[in-house]
Amino acid sequence: MSGSYDFSSIKHLLEPKSVAVIGASSDRSRIGGRPIWWMLEAGFEGAIYPVNPNRPEIQGLKAYASIADLPAAPEAAVVAVPAPQVAETLRALGQRGCRAAIVFSSGFAEMGDDGAKAQSELAAIARESGLRMLGPNSLGLFNARCAWFPTFTTTFESGWPIDGGVSIVSQSGAFGSHLATLARNAGIGAPLCVMTGNEADVSVGEVIGYLATDPKTRVIAAYMEGIKDGSTLMAGLAAAREAGKPVLIMKVGRSQLGAQAAASHTASIAGDDRVADAIFEEFGAIRVQSADQLLDFARVAAHGIYPAPNRLGVMTVSGGAGVLMSDAAEARGVAMPEMPAETRQRLQAVLPFASFRNPVDCTAHIVNDSSLLHTCLEAMMTEGDYSSIVAFFAQVAGTEHFGKLLYEELSEKRRRFPETLIVLVAVLSREQARRYEEIGVAVFEDADRAVAAVAAMGRLGASFAERRDSSGTAPARQAALPSATPSEAEAKELLAGHGIAFAEEQSCASAKEAVAAAERIGYPVVLKILSPDIHHKTEIGGVLLGVSDAAAVEEGYTTLMERARRGVPNARIEGVLVARQVSGGTEVIMGVKNDPVFGPIAVFGPGGIFAELMEDSVLRRCPFSEAEARAMIESTRIAAILKGARGRPSGDINAAVKLLSNLSKFAASADQRLLSIDLNPVVILEEGKGALALDALIELRPA
Repeated sequence: MSGSYDFSSIKHLLEPKSVAVIGASSDRSRIGGRPIWWMLEAGFEGAIYPVNPNRPEIQGLKAYASIADLPAAPEAAVVAVPAPQVAETLRALGQRGCRAAIVFSSGFAEMGDDGAKAQSELAAIARESGLRMLGPNSLGLFNARCAWFPTFTTTFESGWPIDGGVSIVSQSGAFGSHLATLARNAGIGAPLCVMTGNEADVSVGEVIGYLATDPKTRVIAAYMEGIKDGSTLMAGLAAAREAGKPVLIMKVGRSQLGAQAAASHTASIAGDDRVADAIFEEFGAIRVQSADQLLDFARVAAHGIYPAPNRLGVMTVSGGAGVLMSDAAEARGVAMPEMPAETRQRLQAVLPFASFRNPVDCTAHIVNDSSLLHTCLEAMMTEGDYSSIVAFFAQVAGTEHFGKLLYEELSEKRRRFPETLIVLVAVLSREQARRYEEIGVAVFEDADRAVAAVAAMGRLGASFAERRDSSGTAPARQAALPSATPSEAEAKELLAGHGIAFAEEQSCASAKEAVAAAERIGYPVVLKILSPDIHHKTEIGGVLLGVSDAAAVEEGYTTLMERARRGVPNARIEGVLVARQVSGGTEVIMGVKNDPVFGPIAVFGPGGIFAELMEDSVLRRCPFSEAEARAMIESTRIAAILKGARGRPSGDINAAVKLLSNLSKFAASADQRLLSIDLNPVVILEEGKGALALDALIELRPA
């Protein structure tokens, strides 16, 4: 997906050779003064051109009265002028040949409709001039690797960023700056941070895509409040995945209140949160729940070890901590295989009262007999076949004698087993912890956080190792949609032509036709009112089940006509649908929602008597292959029922897989008028007997 996107055009934003500061100030505390101060203090080697018509000199630099007066075209510009002056400023920069602009000014889309119109004008100016714009309403960015600090954040008053491989991108300026400060205070090397603001032009997704190509970036940490440009975000995530670079995302706006706050803050649309989860999962991005977790995962990911498959070995001096970490691993789906039986027996002979299954509990006796450290860890590394190790040594790791032995032992293991992820849980001084981090051993004080980070690294490893099956995902042909929302019969006829199987049925315009159809199909039958205007038939009693003879069909036809006229007086009534009544099987729901950001998204979940499990449903972007459809179905709890749980006959999963994949291809081939598709229920019959959709609703935007 990333192949069609060129992310290089924002290079001038992140690594320019010269900058003009429009609205420059001699006051270092002002928005127009602080970026100049930071760049002078940090030693920016490029030219800095302050623009201020009222001053000949600013902070020791020659000032210019206007953009036209500049001695050369600046590669980038900082725009720190009132909102009404921004459009004129961007035009002048474009005419001068400037390639990028960071717009601090607020008062645009975050302020409502008038501000949104003004922001659209800025985007149009940027497009016309070929100038890439960050913002408006942006706190700017910094790239300490080249002393580039076009930002008015105050964080550098307490220290400069630390060099390293973590890069941050955030829609929120204040929170992005906060993350950068936390990273520095935690000793994490995060020298680059981009704060996108209102995203009239450059978005988080585009920055992720650029960082995927940046050789100095090893980990991408992102903070998001909403998603407006789904295609660019997916392209950026795909580029990062192809480059083997972890993307860790903290996306807020799960709640309705949070979504409203996001809209007012950066004019974002928070969107359907479950859809966002599905997209992140598809592209291997890890969603985190807090700033602490984001930094935890980034710190470990910076070591570049992503165990796949993730087999965790735990070494501990505390039985209780071993239990805690075992619980944490199970809760996060991390396997903890036992040590081999022969190895356990050998170790048991050395220390009879210890446990060596996994966790390997060396007990506090390891302080008296420090040789156990090498014996146990060597066995875990060479015989346990673990791809990740968590070693719990609490405060003993910080003692002078044992701490020295532990450091030497873990250093030796890192050299010999560079592909094994090693995490130490211990209470250490900052200097001691830094020494471990330098040799590639991540350090935590909390065991649960350590295991959570190991689990995340395993998920990343699985994602990088995965080769998605894209065969068979291209729709066979473009789906031709009717001019208006179709009736159930029309919807079924359309879908049947695209590989969706339905129970035998017939549309009937009279009671006589209905009787003939029922006689042909065979009793019992189902009668359903047929109208393009009545979408939820059960709400007016528009479905009759178990109709078992001709007299009942005639009576049912009359009943449905009366209910339709009474329930929806103005509805167009086409007659009654007579369908074979399907018995047995397992009822599920399949459907599609056309998401305004990401396009058609398919849903699969339990239905019928299992409707209370609907939280078990799973989403996937359309289209997808049968292999991915199978993975969707098998990720739900309903899969156990389909496989014959509690004596039930196995369901025809193969047929359900085919139906679900075909539905996704149809949705992807339809035009933007498609709003949703609802197949509810779909009955998955016994193995070999197929899967049939019993109802179909297609909703369209008016032509």
